[in-house]
Amino acid sequence: MQLSVATVLSEAARFHPDSVAVVDRPLRLTYREVWARVAAAAGALTARGIGPGDHVAILGPNVTDFVVAYYATLAVGGVVVPVPPMLVPEEIAYLLAESGAKLVLAHPLFLENAVKGVGAGSAEVLATSPVGGPGVGGPGVGGPGDGAAGEVVEDLATLAATATPIDLVFARSSEDPAVLFYTSGTTGRPKGAVLTHGNLVMNAIGSAFLANGWRAEDTVLVSLPLFHTYGQSVAMNAMFLVGARLVLQPIFKADEALDLMIVEHVTVFLGVPTMYIGLVEAARGRDRLPILRRTVSGGAPLPAVVGERFKALFGTDILEGYGLSETSPVALSNQVRFGNKPGTVGHPLWGVDVRIARPELEDRIELLPTGDLGEIVIRGHNIFAGYHNDPEATRAALVDGWFRTGDLGRRDPDGRITVVDRKKDLIIRGGYNVYPREVEEALAHVPGVAEVAVIGVPDDLRGEEIVAVVVPTDPASPPDPEALIAYGREHLAKHKYPRRVEFVDRLPLGPSRKVLKRELRRQFGGG
Repeated sequence: MQLSVATVLSEAARFHPDSVAVVDRPLRLTYREVWARVAAAAGALTARGIGPGDHVAILGPNVTDFVVAYYATLAVGGVVVPVPPMLVPEEIAYLLAESGAKLVLAHPLFLENAVKGVGAGSAEVLATSPVGGPGVGGPGVGGPGDGAAGEVVEDLATLAATATPIDLVFARSSEDPAVLFYTSGTTGRPKGAVLTHGNLVMNAIGSAFLANGWRAEDTVLVSLPLFHTYGQSVAMNAMFLVGARLVLQPIFKADEALDLMIVEHVTVFLGVPTMYIGLVEAARGRDRLPILRRTVSGGAPLPAVVGERFKALFGTDILEGYGLSETSPVALSNQVRFGNKPGTVGHPLWGVDVRIARPELEDRIELLPTGDLGEIVIRGHNIFAGYHNDPEATRAALVDGWFRTGDLGRRDPDGRITVVDRKKDLIIRGGYNVYPREVEEALAHVPGVAEVAVIGVPDDLRGEEIVAVVVPTDPASPPDPEALIAYGREHLAKHKYPRRVEFVDRLPLGPSRKVLKRELRRQFGGG
Protein backbone atom coordinates (compact mmCIF):
# COMPACT_ATOMS: atom_id res chain seq x y z
CA MET A 1 0.00 0.00 0.00
CA GLN A 2 1.35 3.43 -0.96
CA LEU A 3 1.32 5.91 1.89
CA SER A 4 3.37 8.92 3.02
CA VAL A 5 3.31 10.97 6.20
CA ALA A 6 3.85 14.01 3.98
CA THR A 7 0.28 13.68 2.70
CA VAL A 8 -0.92 14.61 6.20
CA LEU A 9 0.10 18.19 5.37
CA SER A 10 -0.41 18.20 1.59
CA GLU A 11 -4.01 16.99 1.96
CA ALA A 12 -4.66 19.50 4.74
CA ALA A 13 -3.51 22.22 2.34
CA ARG A 14 -6.01 20.89 -0.22
CA PHE A 15 -8.94 20.77 2.20
CA HIS A 16 -8.12 23.82 4.37
CA PRO A 17 -6.02 26.10 2.14
CA ASP A 18 -6.98 29.40 3.72
CA SER A 19 -7.07 28.28 7.37
CA VAL A 20 -4.19 29.35 9.57
CA ALA A 21 -1.94 26.34 10.08
CA VAL A 22 1.01 27.73 12.03
CA VAL A 23 1.46 30.65 14.39
CA ASP A 24 5.16 31.23 14.96
CA ARG A 25 5.40 34.81 16.09
CA PRO A 26 5.47 37.01 14.11
CA LEU A 27 4.57 34.51 11.35
CA ARG A 28 0.98 33.44 10.73
CA LEU A 29 0.89 31.01 7.83
CA THR A 30 -2.08 29.36 6.16
CA TYR A 31 -2.03 25.73 5.09
CA ARG A 32 -1.54 26.84 1.49
CA GLU A 33 1.48 28.95 2.51
CA VAL A 34 3.06 26.24 4.67
CA TRP A 35 2.72 23.63 1.95
CA ALA A 36 4.17 26.04 -0.61
CA ARG A 37 7.26 26.36 1.58
CA VAL A 38 7.46 22.58 1.98
CA ALA A 39 7.10 21.95 -1.77
CA ALA A 40 9.84 24.47 -2.55
CA ALA A 41 12.14 23.06 0.13
CA ALA A 42 11.50 19.55 -1.21
CA GLY A 43 12.51 20.79 -4.65
CA ALA A 44 15.74 22.14 -3.17
CA LEU A 45 16.43 18.80 -1.45
CA THR A 46 15.86 16.94 -4.70
CA ALA A 47 18.30 19.24 -6.47
CA ARG A 48 20.76 18.52 -3.67
CA GLY A 49 20.57 14.80 -4.36
CA ILE A 50 18.30 13.80 -1.48
CA GLY A 51 15.88 11.06 -2.44
CA PRO A 52 14.06 7.92 -1.28
CA GLY A 53 15.65 6.23 1.70
CA ASP A 54 18.23 8.96 2.40
CA HIS A 55 18.54 9.84 6.07
CA VAL A 56 18.24 13.56 6.85
CA ALA A 57 18.95 14.79 10.38
CA ILE A 58 16.97 17.80 11.61
CA LEU A 59 18.31 19.88 14.47
CA GLY A 60 16.04 22.65 15.67
CA PRO A 61 13.43 23.93 18.10
CA ASN A 62 9.66 24.38 17.66
CA VAL A 63 9.72 26.87 14.79
CA THR A 64 8.37 26.91 11.23
CA ASP A 65 11.80 25.84 9.96
CA PHE A 66 11.35 22.46 11.68
CA VAL A 67 7.90 21.90 10.18
CA VAL A 68 9.17 22.70 6.67
CA ALA A 69 12.31 20.56 6.96
CA TYR A 70 10.34 17.61 8.37
CA TYR A 71 7.65 17.41 5.69
CA ALA A 72 10.02 18.35 2.85
CA THR A 73 12.27 15.42 3.76
CA LEU A 74 9.32 13.03 3.87
CA ALA A 75 7.87 14.45 0.64
CA VAL A 76 11.00 13.43 -1.33
CA GLY A 77 10.98 9.95 0.24
CA GLY A 78 13.70 10.66 2.77
CA VAL A 79 13.86 9.41 6.36
CA VAL A 80 13.79 12.04 9.10
CA VAL A 81 16.31 11.70 11.93
CA PRO A 82 15.26 14.16 14.65
CA VAL A 83 18.21 15.33 16.77
CA PRO A 84 17.49 16.94 20.17
CA PRO A 85 19.04 20.42 19.89
CA MET A 86 20.35 20.41 23.46
CA LEU A 87 22.83 17.62 22.67
CA VAL A 88 26.54 18.43 22.69
CA PRO A 89 28.63 17.82 19.53
CA GLU A 90 29.88 14.43 20.76
CA GLU A 91 26.32 13.18 21.23
CA ILE A 92 25.25 14.62 17.89
CA ALA A 93 28.20 12.89 16.23
CA TYR A 94 27.04 9.53 17.60
CA LEU A 95 23.50 9.94 16.24
CA LEU A 96 24.73 11.10 12.84
CA ALA A 97 27.21 8.23 12.52
CA GLU A 98 24.79 5.59 13.79
CA SER A 99 21.97 6.76 11.55
CA GLY A 100 24.13 7.25 8.47
CA ALA A 101 22.66 10.71 7.90
CA LYS A 102 23.49 12.11 4.45
CA LEU A 103 22.39 15.67 5.26
CA VAL A 104 21.94 17.74 8.42
CA LEU A 105 19.40 20.56 8.43
CA ALA A 106 20.22 22.78 11.42
CA HIS A 107 18.50 25.87 12.75
CA PRO A 108 21.05 28.74 12.79
CA LEU A 109 21.01 28.78 16.59
CA PHE A 110 22.42 25.22 16.63
CA LEU A 111 24.50 25.36 13.49
CA GLU A 112 27.86 25.40 15.23
CA ASN A 113 27.14 22.22 17.17
CA ALA A 114 25.83 20.57 14.00
CA VAL A 115 29.05 21.32 12.14
CA LYS A 116 31.15 20.07 15.05
CA GLY A 117 28.98 16.95 15.24
CA VAL A 118 29.60 16.17 11.58
CA GLY A 119 33.34 16.73 12.04
CA ALA A 120 35.26 14.72 9.47
CA GLY A 121 32.15 12.77 8.49
CA SER A 122 30.60 12.76 5.05
CA ALA A 123 27.28 14.41 5.91
CA GLU A 124 26.57 17.81 4.42
CA VAL A 125 25.22 20.60 6.65
CA LEU A 126 22.71 23.24 5.63
CA ALA A 127 21.18 25.92 7.81
CA THR A 128 17.39 25.89 7.72
CA SER A 129 17.25 29.68 7.25
CA PRO A 130 19.82 32.38 6.42
CA VAL A 131 22.77 32.61 8.79
CA GLY A 132 23.11 36.14 10.09
CA GLY A 133 19.48 36.96 9.42
CA PRO A 134 16.98 38.18 12.00
CA GLY A 135 16.19 36.05 15.01
CA VAL A 136 13.38 33.59 14.44
CA GLY A 137 10.99 31.60 16.52
CA GLY A 138 9.61 34.22 18.86
CA PRO A 139 10.30 34.48 22.60
CA GLY A 140 12.83 32.03 23.97
CA VAL A 141 14.75 31.45 20.75
CA GLY A 142 17.41 33.95 19.90
CA GLY A 143 18.97 34.88 16.62
CA PRO A 144 21.42 32.77 14.64
CA GLY A 145 24.76 31.43 15.79
CA ASP A 146 27.76 33.61 16.46
CA GLY A 147 29.43 32.83 13.16
CA ALA A 148 31.71 30.11 14.49
CA ALA A 149 30.21 27.88 11.83
CA GLY A 150 30.65 30.56 9.19
CA GLU A 151 31.99 28.15 6.59
CA VAL A 152 28.42 26.91 6.19
CA VAL A 153 26.88 29.69 4.13
CA GLU A 154 24.09 27.89 2.31
CA ASP A 155 20.66 27.46 3.78
CA LEU A 156 17.54 25.56 2.79
CA ALA A 157 15.27 28.62 2.68
CA THR A 158 17.48 30.44 0.17
CA LEU A 159 17.92 27.33 -1.96
CA ALA A 160 14.16 26.78 -1.92
CA ALA A 161 13.53 30.32 -3.21
CA THR A 162 15.02 29.41 -6.60
CA ALA A 163 14.16 25.70 -6.68
CA THR A 164 11.41 24.08 -8.70
CA PRO A 165 8.73 23.03 -6.19
CA ILE A 166 7.69 19.39 -6.25
CA ASP A 167 4.32 18.64 -7.77
CA LEU A 168 3.75 15.25 -6.13
CA VAL A 169 4.73 13.64 -2.86
CA PHE A 170 7.07 10.72 -3.56
CA ALA A 171 5.14 7.47 -3.26
CA ARG A 172 6.26 5.29 -0.37
CA SER A 173 5.07 1.95 0.94
CA SER A 174 3.31 1.91 4.29
CA GLU A 175 6.15 -0.35 5.48
CA ASP A 176 8.94 2.01 4.38
CA PRO A 177 10.86 3.86 7.13
CA ALA A 178 9.67 7.44 7.69
CA VAL A 179 11.34 8.57 10.92
CA LEU A 180 14.29 7.20 12.85
CA PHE A 181 13.70 8.13 16.49
CA TYR A 182 16.50 7.72 18.98
CA THR A 183 15.41 6.70 22.44
CA SER A 184 16.56 8.84 25.34
CA GLY A 185 19.12 6.26 26.33
CA THR A 186 17.84 5.45 29.82
CA THR A 187 19.67 2.12 29.64
CA GLY A 188 22.81 3.25 27.81
CA ARG A 189 23.51 4.48 24.29
CA PRO A 190 20.38 5.66 22.45
CA LYS A 191 18.84 3.12 20.08
CA GLY A 192 17.22 4.14 16.81
CA ALA A 193 13.58 3.07 16.61
CA VAL A 194 12.49 2.77 12.98
CA LEU A 195 8.93 4.06 12.52
CA THR A 196 7.23 3.49 9.20
CA HIS A 197 4.84 5.66 7.21
CA GLY A 198 2.08 3.24 8.16
CA ASN A 199 2.96 3.48 11.87
CA LEU A 200 2.82 7.27 11.91
CA VAL A 201 -0.20 7.84 9.68
CA MET A 202 -2.28 5.28 11.58
CA ASN A 203 -1.18 6.76 14.90
CA ALA A 204 -2.18 10.24 13.76
CA ILE A 205 -5.58 8.99 12.57
CA GLY A 206 -6.21 7.05 15.76
CA SER A 207 -5.10 9.93 17.97
CA ALA A 208 -6.96 12.66 16.07
CA PHE A 209 -10.29 11.03 15.31
CA LEU A 210 -10.73 8.03 17.57
CA ALA A 211 -9.01 8.92 20.85
CA ASN A 212 -8.90 12.69 21.27
CA GLY A 213 -11.48 14.03 18.86
CA TRP A 214 -9.41 16.89 17.44
CA ARG A 215 -11.35 19.43 15.36
CA ALA A 216 -10.49 21.86 12.60
CA GLU A 217 -11.64 24.60 14.97
CA ASP A 218 -9.05 23.63 17.59
CA THR A 219 -5.96 25.65 18.39
CA VAL A 220 -3.17 23.72 20.11
CA LEU A 221 -0.21 25.18 21.94
CA VAL A 222 2.78 23.13 20.81
CA SER A 223 5.19 23.29 23.72
CA LEU A 224 6.14 19.63 23.40
CA PRO A 225 9.41 19.37 21.48
CA LEU A 226 8.81 18.53 17.84
CA PHE A 227 12.02 16.52 17.79
CA HIS A 228 10.24 13.99 20.03
CA THR A 229 7.67 11.48 18.87
CA TYR A 230 4.93 12.76 21.23
CA GLY A 231 5.17 16.28 19.82
CA GLN A 232 5.46 15.09 16.23
CA SER A 233 2.66 12.52 16.23
CA VAL A 234 0.04 13.93 18.59
CA ALA A 235 0.66 17.68 18.42
CA MET A 236 1.78 18.07 14.79
CA ASN A 237 0.72 15.20 12.52
CA ALA A 238 -2.64 14.60 14.21
CA MET A 239 -3.51 18.29 14.38
CA PHE A 240 -2.51 18.95 10.78
CA LEU A 241 -4.59 15.93 9.77
CA VAL A 242 -7.80 17.68 10.89
CA GLY A 243 -6.79 21.18 9.77
CA ALA A 244 -6.32 22.65 13.24
CA ARG A 245 -4.09 25.59 14.13
CA LEU A 246 -0.67 25.11 15.76
CA VAL A 247 0.81 27.80 18.00
CA LEU A 248 4.51 27.04 18.33
CA GLN A 249 6.36 27.69 21.59
CA PRO A 250 10.09 27.10 21.03
CA ILE A 251 10.93 26.58 24.70
CA PHE A 252 8.34 25.78 27.35
CA LYS A 253 7.94 28.53 29.91
CA ALA A 254 4.80 28.25 32.01
CA ASP A 255 4.02 31.97 32.34
CA GLU A 256 4.57 32.56 28.64
CA ALA A 257 2.50 29.46 27.82
CA LEU A 258 -0.49 30.82 29.75
CA ASP A 259 -0.17 34.18 28.00
CA LEU A 260 -0.05 32.50 24.57
CA MET A 261 -3.07 30.35 25.43
CA ILE A 262 -5.12 33.46 26.28
CA VAL A 263 -3.98 35.63 23.37
CA GLU A 264 -4.30 32.88 20.74
CA HIS A 265 -7.51 31.37 22.19
CA VAL A 266 -5.89 27.96 22.61
CA THR A 267 -8.38 25.13 23.13
CA VAL A 268 -5.98 22.17 23.46
CA PHE A 269 -2.81 21.70 25.46
CA LEU A 270 -0.63 18.60 25.27
CA GLY A 271 2.13 18.19 27.81
CA VAL A 272 4.19 16.06 30.13
CA PRO A 273 3.74 16.10 33.92
CA THR A 274 6.55 18.61 34.52
CA MET A 275 4.74 21.06 32.22
CA TYR A 276 1.48 20.67 34.13
CA ILE A 277 3.32 21.20 37.41
CA GLY A 278 4.70 24.44 35.96
CA LEU A 279 1.28 25.58 34.73
CA VAL A 280 -0.29 24.98 38.13
CA GLU A 281 2.38 27.11 39.83
CA ALA A 282 2.17 29.85 37.20
CA ALA A 283 -1.64 29.96 37.38
CA ARG A 284 -1.83 30.73 41.08
CA GLY A 285 -2.88 34.32 41.71
CA ARG A 286 -3.77 35.06 38.07
CA ASP A 287 -7.00 36.90 37.42
CA ARG A 288 -7.52 35.23 34.05
CA LEU A 289 -6.81 31.72 32.83
CA PRO A 290 -7.32 30.15 29.40
CA ILE A 291 -10.44 28.15 28.60
CA LEU A 292 -9.22 24.74 27.50
CA ARG A 293 -11.44 22.15 25.82
CA ARG A 294 -9.01 19.27 26.12
CA THR A 295 -5.74 18.61 27.94
CA VAL A 296 -3.65 15.46 27.54
CA SER A 297 -0.61 14.21 29.44
CA GLY A 298 1.93 11.60 28.40
CA GLY A 299 5.64 10.85 28.39
CA ALA A 300 5.79 10.01 32.10
CA PRO A 301 3.36 9.09 34.90
CA LEU A 302 1.11 11.97 35.97
CA PRO A 303 0.92 12.32 39.77
CA ALA A 304 -2.74 12.27 40.80
CA VAL A 305 -2.33 15.38 42.94
CA VAL A 306 -1.16 17.35 39.89
CA GLY A 307 -4.31 16.42 37.99
CA GLU A 308 -6.45 17.42 40.98
CA ARG A 309 -4.74 20.79 41.35
CA PHE A 310 -4.95 21.48 37.62
CA LYS A 311 -8.67 20.72 37.48
CA ALA A 312 -9.33 22.92 40.50
CA LEU A 313 -7.70 25.86 38.71
CA PHE A 314 -8.66 25.28 35.07
CA GLY A 315 -11.85 23.24 35.41
CA THR A 316 -10.51 20.67 32.94
CA ASP A 317 -9.59 17.01 33.37
CA ILE A 318 -6.14 15.97 32.22
CA LEU A 319 -6.54 12.85 30.09
CA GLU A 320 -3.50 10.69 30.69
CA GLY A 321 -2.13 8.46 27.95
CA TYR A 322 0.78 6.12 27.47
CA GLY A 323 3.24 5.24 24.77
CA LEU A 324 6.87 4.97 23.77
CA SER A 325 8.92 5.94 20.75
CA GLU A 326 8.63 2.30 19.66
CA THR A 327 4.81 2.57 19.67
CA SER A 328 4.62 5.63 17.39
CA PRO A 329 3.96 6.75 20.26
CA VAL A 330 0.33 6.42 21.38
CA ALA A 331 -0.69 3.00 22.65
CA LEU A 332 -3.22 3.86 25.36
CA SER A 333 -5.21 6.89 26.43
CA ASN A 334 -8.11 7.96 28.54
CA GLN A 335 -10.70 8.53 25.85
CA VAL A 336 -13.85 10.59 26.19
CA ARG A 337 -16.03 7.78 24.85
CA PHE A 338 -14.98 5.51 27.73
CA GLY A 339 -14.76 8.18 30.43
CA ASN A 340 -11.70 9.44 32.24
CA LYS A 341 -10.31 7.40 35.13
CA PRO A 342 -7.43 9.26 36.84
CA GLY A 343 -4.56 7.01 37.88
CA THR A 344 -4.93 4.89 34.76
CA VAL A 345 -3.68 5.45 31.20
CA GLY A 346 -7.00 4.34 29.79
CA HIS A 347 -7.82 2.06 26.90
CA PRO A 348 -5.80 0.97 23.87
CA LEU A 349 -5.85 3.04 20.71
CA TRP A 350 -8.09 1.65 17.95
CA GLY A 351 -6.46 -1.41 16.37
CA VAL A 352 -3.98 -1.88 19.21
CA ASP A 353 -3.88 -4.74 21.73
CA VAL A 354 -2.40 -4.21 25.21
CA ARG A 355 -2.01 -7.00 27.73
CA ILE A 356 0.00 -7.95 30.81
CA ALA A 357 2.66 -10.67 30.58
CA ARG A 358 5.00 -12.48 32.92
CA PRO A 359 7.98 -10.14 33.26
CA GLU A 360 10.49 -12.83 34.19
CA LEU A 361 10.12 -14.77 30.92
CA GLU A 362 12.55 -13.33 28.39
CA ASP A 363 12.13 -15.75 25.46
CA ARG A 364 8.35 -15.93 25.19
CA ILE A 365 5.15 -14.08 26.04
CA GLU A 366 2.84 -15.65 28.59
CA LEU A 367 -0.19 -13.47 29.27
CA LEU A 368 -1.46 -13.04 32.82
CA PRO A 369 -5.05 -12.94 34.08
CA THR A 370 -6.90 -9.65 34.54
CA GLY A 371 -5.73 -7.82 37.64
CA ASP A 372 -2.31 -9.47 37.91
CA LEU A 373 0.82 -7.35 37.97
CA GLY A 374 3.24 -7.91 35.11
CA GLU A 375 4.95 -6.38 32.11
CA ILE A 376 2.90 -4.29 29.69
CA VAL A 377 3.11 -5.79 26.18
CA ILE A 378 1.66 -4.27 23.01
CA ARG A 379 0.91 -5.34 19.45
CA GLY A 380 -0.76 -3.53 16.55
CA HIS A 381 -0.24 -1.10 13.68
CA ASN A 382 1.75 1.23 15.94
CA ILE A 383 4.65 -1.13 16.66
CA PHE A 384 7.95 -0.05 15.16
CA ALA A 385 9.85 -2.02 12.52
CA GLY A 386 12.84 -2.60 14.81
CA TYR A 387 16.01 -0.93 16.04
CA HIS A 388 18.34 0.48 13.41
CA ASN A 389 21.41 -1.72 12.93
CA ASP A 390 20.63 -3.66 16.13
CA PRO A 391 18.99 -7.04 15.42
CA GLU A 392 19.81 -8.35 18.90
CA ALA A 393 17.96 -5.52 20.65
CA THR A 394 15.09 -5.93 18.17
CA ARG A 395 14.76 -9.65 18.97
CA ALA A 396 14.73 -8.90 22.70
CA ALA A 397 12.01 -6.26 22.31
CA LEU A 398 9.75 -8.03 19.80
CA VAL A 399 8.75 -11.44 21.13
CA ASP A 400 5.95 -13.64 19.78
CA GLY A 401 4.53 -10.64 17.90
CA TRP A 402 4.38 -8.46 21.03
CA PHE A 403 6.51 -5.45 21.96
CA ARG A 404 7.91 -5.66 25.49
CA THR A 405 7.71 -2.19 27.06
CA GLY A 406 9.79 -2.79 30.17
CA ASP A 407 6.98 -1.19 32.20
CA LEU A 408 4.99 -2.95 34.90
CA GLY A 409 1.24 -2.58 35.10
CA ARG A 410 -2.19 -4.09 35.62
CA ARG A 411 -5.27 -4.46 33.40
CA ASP A 412 -8.68 -4.06 34.98
CA PRO A 413 -11.90 -5.86 33.94
CA ASP A 414 -12.88 -2.88 31.74
CA GLY A 415 -9.62 -3.10 29.79
CA ARG A 416 -7.99 -0.04 31.35
CA ILE A 417 -4.30 -0.18 32.11
CA THR A 418 -2.57 1.19 35.19
CA VAL A 419 1.17 1.71 34.93
CA VAL A 420 2.91 0.79 38.16
CA ASP A 421 6.57 1.49 37.32
CA ARG A 422 9.55 0.69 35.16
CA LYS A 423 10.96 -2.81 35.66
CA LYS A 424 14.43 -1.32 35.96
CA ASP A 425 13.32 1.25 38.57
CA LEU A 426 11.92 -1.39 40.92
CA ILE A 427 13.53 -1.16 44.38
CA ILE A 428 14.02 -4.35 46.39
CA ARG A 429 14.40 -3.42 50.06
CA GLY A 430 14.96 -6.26 52.47
CA GLY A 431 13.45 -8.70 49.98
CA TYR A 432 10.29 -6.63 49.46
CA ASN A 433 9.38 -4.96 46.17
CA VAL A 434 8.93 -1.19 46.32
CA TYR A 435 7.51 0.69 43.34
CA PRO A 436 8.89 4.24 43.29
CA ARG A 437 5.79 5.72 41.68
CA GLU A 438 3.65 4.70 44.67
CA VAL A 439 6.04 6.49 47.04
CA GLU A 440 6.20 9.53 44.76
CA GLU A 441 2.40 9.76 44.64
CA ALA A 442 2.25 9.84 48.43
CA LEU A 443 4.99 12.43 48.95
CA ALA A 444 3.59 14.71 46.22
CA HIS A 445 0.77 15.61 48.63
CA VAL A 446 3.17 17.13 51.17
CA PRO A 447 3.00 20.96 51.20
CA GLY A 448 6.17 22.50 49.84
CA VAL A 449 6.96 19.61 47.48
CA ALA A 450 6.95 20.72 43.83
CA GLU A 451 8.40 17.52 42.37
CA VAL A 452 9.75 14.28 43.78
CA ALA A 453 11.62 11.30 42.37
CA VAL A 454 12.26 8.14 44.39
CA ILE A 455 15.29 5.93 43.78
CA GLY A 456 17.01 2.95 45.36
CA VAL A 457 20.65 3.11 46.41
CA PRO A 458 22.86 0.23 47.58
CA ASP A 459 22.61 -0.67 51.26
CA ASP A 460 24.71 -3.29 53.08
CA LEU A 461 21.88 -4.37 55.36
CA ARG A 462 18.74 -4.09 53.22
CA GLY A 463 20.20 -4.56 49.73
CA GLU A 464 18.71 -1.23 48.67
CA GLU A 465 17.53 1.78 50.60
CA ILE A 466 14.86 4.25 49.52
CA VAL A 467 15.85 7.86 48.82
CA ALA A 468 13.40 10.66 47.97
CA VAL A 469 14.89 13.42 45.82
CA VAL A 470 12.74 16.52 46.23
CA VAL A 471 12.42 19.81 44.35
CA PRO A 472 10.95 22.25 46.91
CA THR A 473 8.32 24.78 45.92
CA ASP A 474 10.40 27.43 47.69
CA PRO A 475 14.13 26.60 47.56
CA ALA A 476 14.79 29.09 50.35
CA SER A 477 12.43 27.25 52.68
CA PRO A 478 12.35 23.52 51.85
CA PRO A 479 10.17 21.08 53.82
CA ASP A 480 11.68 19.48 56.89
CA PRO A 481 13.26 16.15 55.82
CA GLU A 482 12.13 14.45 59.02
CA ALA A 483 8.58 15.65 58.39
CA LEU A 484 8.68 14.12 54.91
CA ILE A 485 9.94 10.83 56.28
CA ALA A 486 7.25 10.91 58.99
CA TYR A 487 4.56 11.55 56.36
CA GLY A 488 5.81 8.56 54.39
CA ARG A 489 5.84 6.42 57.51
CA GLU A 490 2.20 7.36 58.18
CA HIS A 491 0.88 6.83 54.65
CA LEU A 492 2.99 3.94 53.39
CA ALA A 493 3.85 0.44 54.51
CA LYS A 494 6.93 0.04 56.69
CA HIS A 495 9.14 -1.23 53.86
CA LYS A 496 8.07 1.54 51.42
CA TYR A 497 8.68 4.91 53.03
CA PRO A 498 11.96 6.74 52.34
CA ARG A 499 14.69 6.73 54.99
CA ARG A 500 16.59 9.56 53.35
CA VAL A 501 15.60 12.84 51.69
CA GLU A 502 17.74 14.93 49.33
CA PHE A 503 16.91 18.35 47.91
CA VAL A 504 17.77 19.57 44.41
CA ASP A 505 16.95 22.71 42.43
CA ARG A 506 15.66 20.62 39.53
CA LEU A 507 15.38 17.01 38.47
CA PRO A 508 17.56 15.87 35.54
CA LEU A 509 15.42 15.46 32.44
CA GLY A 510 16.11 13.67 29.17
CA PRO A 511 15.21 15.08 25.75
CA SER A 512 11.62 13.88 26.16
CA ARG A 513 11.46 15.53 29.62
CA LYS A 514 11.44 12.23 31.49
CA VAL A 515 13.29 12.19 34.80
CA LEU A 516 16.67 10.50 34.39
CA LYS A 517 16.78 8.36 37.52
CA ARG A 518 20.12 6.89 36.53
CA GLU A 519 21.59 10.37 37.00
CA LEU A 520 20.02 10.63 40.45
CA ARG A 521 21.36 7.21 41.42
CA ARG A 522 24.81 8.26 40.25
CA GLN A 523 24.58 11.52 42.22
CA PHE A 524 23.26 10.04 45.45
CA GLY A 525 25.16 6.78 45.65
CA GLY A 526 23.20 4.35 43.53
CA GLY A 527 25.92 3.67 40.95
